[in-house]
Amino acid sequence: MIELLRKRRSIRKYTDKAIDKTSLDLLIEALLRSPSSMNNRPWEFVIVDKPDLLSKLSKAKKHGSDFLENALLGIVVCADSSKSDVWVEDCSIASILVQLTAESLGLGSCWIQIRKRNYDGDKTSEKYIQEILEIPENINVESIIGIGWPDETKRPVPKNSLDYRKVRHNHYNEPG
Repeated sequence: MIELLRKRRSIRKYTDKAIDKTSLDLLIEALLRSPSSMNNRPWEFVIVDKPDLLSKLSKAKKHGSDFLENALLGIVVCADSSKSDVWVEDCSIASILVQLTAESLGLGSCWIQIRKRNYDGDKTSEKYIQEILEIPENINVESIIGIGWPDETKRPVPKNSLDYRKVRHNHYNEPG
């Protein structure tokens, strides 16, 4: 697992090589195996592989989503917030687990933050996506994970560049 964490980077450029059914099935399995608070499983997932829908989703916000137009897969991570008061955390766990699973399969991925982002001055990114994908209003959209075969190479973040000052030991005032 630590090796996956060491090499995983946000990949925003993808080849046009199709994602095979076996890989897609494993990504879906990872999503559905994701832990959730009290096993409520409030999350829902919309698997998007139609190029016209990916193109529309790539416009969900002004910055940070345009690369989705060239991805072969987008996973919209949603939740029924009435099922859990920690749906955001549950969706976040599912989002990172599917990214690590993608990495383990040799796929690249990148998180697109949707919750609390705007499509334009009048509409939220969430509302825009709900309209495009016919997601009911009671289902909140947290993120989209873009996935594809990498068409860029990024070096792992060197261990010596990690900020160990962010770690405390026993008390906040005690450095790790």
